[in-house]
Amino acid sequence: MKAISLEKKIELENPATQEFSRLRGMVDDSMAGHISAKACDAPPLLREAMEYSLMAGGKRVRPILLLCAGKAVGGEEEKLLPFACAVEFIHTYSLIHDDLPAMDDDDFRRGKPTSHKVFGEGMAVLAGDALLTEAFRIMAESRIASGDPEKAVRAIADMARAAGAEGMVGGQQLDLAAEKDNAAAAKAEEIALKKTAALLASCARMGGILGGGAPSQIAALGEFGTRLGLLFQITDDILDETSSFEEMGKGTAKDRIKGKRTYTVDYGLDAAKERADKLGREALESLAAFGPEAAPLKELARMVRSRRS
Repeated sequence: MKAISLEKKIELENPATQEFSRLRGMVDDSMAGHISAKACDAPPLLREAMEYSLMAGGKRVRPILLLCAGKAVGGEEEKLLPFACAVEFIHTYSLIHDDLPAMDDDDFRRGKPTSHKVFGEGMAVLAGDALLTEAFRIMAESRIASGDPEKAVRAIADMARAAGAEGMVGGQQLDLAAEKDNAAAAKAEEIALKKTAALLASCARMGGILGGGAPSQIAALGEFGTRLGLLFQITDDILDETSSFEEMGKGTAKDRIKGKRTYTVDYGLDAAKERADKLGREALESLAAFGPEAAPLKELARMVRSRRS
């Protein structure tokens, strides 16, 4: 049996780590149900491709963020869960499409060959399309959608805006443009705000909306999500320069070679680390109006800053 370090042992014994592990397990179990043959009558090969990427593991930061934000304003975990699963469906679709040769052209994701390497480009596109569409089906069929449609519509609209042309998809377009024309390209932070932070900010706001939070609470959660999203992306940029394939589960040191606009490329490694530290502090400050109920959100920000994969 492989020994674990004292640092890892302490992390595993941390109550917050244990709680996030519980939430990950709950999300994984629920997602498996939503993609099962009973819930989704997809052709077998398409379902296999969808499951391959969706159930490949991962930190599940977005669904955990939504659940913790919702519970911070008094929401019920069971009612929030379908929306938490839906945002992971959307995130996974974006990863499948980002890995395609026409986009970021990556061969590995989470330590496994990417979808198009296993199933071919056409099937990878379809698997991503299906996951995105199924996400909205899951939200629309939820208990909240039946019992409080106004909340559900607000949350779904927020996510659609964050995932679409003015959010994640728009950010991917800016990212592609930056590779072709650095002089005219958006800077790293503008790309990160759209491509990464918009979705995380929406997850936090959705939790606030669905949990019945006041407008001021929802706004504060959105600010937290934005800071967390930027922090996540900068940390990713730093790890691309400093980590290994074994830690990341994907190729590293590739962004600079491809001419991508990242924090480390635009500002250097030291400045990127300083920016990450500042964003970590700002994320915690954005939760100043909350009490102990926001402790899991604060711990999530700390874990994002200290992650190694």
